[in-house]
Amino acid sequence: MRYGQLVMGPAGSGKSTYCATMQRHGYDDKRVIKVVNLDPAAEHFEYQPFLDIRDLIQLDDAMEDEELHYGPNGGLVFCIEYLVEHSDWLRDQLCGVGSDDDEEGIEEPDDDYVLFDMPGQIELYTHLKAGNKLARLLESWNFRLCSVFLVDSQFMIDGSKFLSGTMAALSVMANMELPHVNVLSKMDLLSKGARGQMDKYLEPDPHALLGEVTNESAWGRKYHKLSEAIGNLIEDFSLVRFTPLNINDDENVSDLLLMIDNVIQYGEDADVKIRDFDPPEEEEAEDPDRYYNEG
Repeated sequence: MRYGQLVMGPAGSGKSTYCATMQRHGYDDKRVIKVVNLDPAAEHFEYQPFLDIRDLIQLDDAMEDEELHYGPNGGLVFCIEYLVEHSDWLRDQLCGVGSDDDEEGIEEPDDDYVLFDMPGQIELYTHLKAGNKLARLLESWNFRLCSVFLVDSQFMIDGSKFLSGTMAALSVMANMELPHVNVLSKMDLLSKGARGQMDKYLEPDPHALLGEVTNESAWGRKYHKLSEAIGNLIEDFSLVRFTPLNINDDENVSDLLLMIDNVIQYGEDADVKIRDFDPPEEEEAEDPDRYYNEG
């Protein structure tokens, strides 16, 4: 079995920093965590990519094509769709190719742990099918996946922004059809005052938070029943919870990684390790009671 995280979120939410942090944390724990860059517009990241989509296609390829003439957003969507259509390249890079050209020649390493650093075009995960198709491909290659959705904690400090982030997370959960973890990133950048306010968003009372939305504006007062219905949905089904991430807190990083490992059941398929103990010394074997009688 192989394991993977699809690291998703809006542009600037800290996806690449998250991947670099997890890779370093794994290295410190003598654990190999590979990172695959699937952002064709990436120019700089702190991790060493195991695989880079830019070796297949770059954003400029879509934007400068004489027939396509895509803008930045459309170009990024096109690149991911192109990757899905040319999945043989991704499969060969991830799995390696054996002596045969058919699927029987594909090698599938056991216990591979891979983070897929996705682009920041949120529509890929909320309503377009490219993200879902990629997840199904990876599952067909024996990956057990979890979607990790990052939201910048600096934009989750009032009721209306909480509502927006929650609805985006719900949309990703419904579209990707994977075990799901929501992460509030960049906690290390919050002021002490903002950090103190964050507790009500980590263990949210939807009715209280959406009450803020209702009272803040004429729109909120007009559509208070809609806000109430959304609050009931979140509360009754316990659909959305956010886990904070402070990349400077090793214990916090370790706890988050352990949570995700439990979600994807990492290591549960491993064989039980049996330790071979040394045989007793000759004197001990001849007279075992001597060690108990002494003293």
